[in-house]
Amino acid sequence: MVLLLCGCTAAPTDHRPGAAPTIVPGRLPSSLTSAEIFPGGLYTDPKTHAADAAARLAADGQTTEAADISKISSQPTAIWLANSRGASKVGPLLRNYVSAAAAESKTLVFVTYTIPNRDCGGLSAGGMSSADYLRWNRTIAETLEGTRSVILVEPDSLAMLTKDQCASERESRPPLIRKAVDILVSAGLTVYLDAGNSHWVHPDVIANLLRSAGVNEARGFFTNVSNFYRVDQERSYADSVSKLLDGKNFVIDVSRNGNGWQGYWCNPLGAAIGQKPRVSAGTTKLDALLWVKHPGDSDGACRGGPIAGSWWESYALDLVRNGS
Repeated sequence: MVLLLCGCTAAPTDHRPGAAPTIVPGRLPSSLTSAEIFPGGLYTDPKTHAADAAARLAADGQTTEAADISKISSQPTAIWLANSRGASKVGPLLRNYVSAAAAESKTLVFVTYTIPNRDCGGLSAGGMSSADYLRWNRTIAETLEGTRSVILVEPDSLAMLTKDQCASERESRPPLIRKAVDILVSAGLTVYLDAGNSHWVHPDVIANLLRSAGVNEARGFFTNVSNFYRVDQERSYADSVSKLLDGKNFVIDVSRNGNGWQGYWCNPLGAAIGQKPRVSAGTTKLDALLWVKHPGDSDGACRGGPIAGSWWESYALDLVRNGS
């Protein structure tokens, strides 16, 4: 197997006040600040379910509903790449995003979500074969090389390994993720790996899983994706994991944690959008608060919702109004 090892090195960083770092393609230096990891800030995708809904509602004269949904569509959210966008389709898709983000000098944040036996048969089941998965990651890396894009690799992929239904993946999944990390990092992309959330896996356990999956080569890890725990809970947990990993950085999903945990993970009643996504000041190991899960996209066919990833407008409106 040939990985994307370009043999490039990072050029020296200019530390003059206000100077942007000079970096050539290849593995990024670990010393970069959060502002350097997300140069220009976060890109806002105009082609989300929420953006489509806001435009439709406005055209139909439902101005109140359109304004509420615009509180979602106006915020930068991560762009999910799943197995419906295979290697033949993902390249053109990514090139369009690269052009759009470059025009605004913003940083793209992507989520890869097509690991073999994804969700281990749960509501978000799916995934590719191992060979197709690595081929897909190579296409992503080749297309995004030099863009400094951020990649959140496979939400739940490591934390799920602590569950019985994922027992068959415990040996094969970490080394597969490690190969994907090497492919992506070698193209100069910023990579974060799955660390579950503050109420799922003990820091010692997830730290060992992260090491086995190649976190030492990555920027760090992410927490709370598609979940609802408060920022203070997640920061305390992530700080503990970071200390076990020699100070690795992290990002937190705050898209739906405005009211904290509501007793159930799948489309819970009472949940609310969280604080606006933003890049951190860079004084701690927290790189950014992100909207990774798209508010209004269903968690799955539970509590009357549609299948996972589908737009659920009434729930989106509840998330906005519960946060008012």
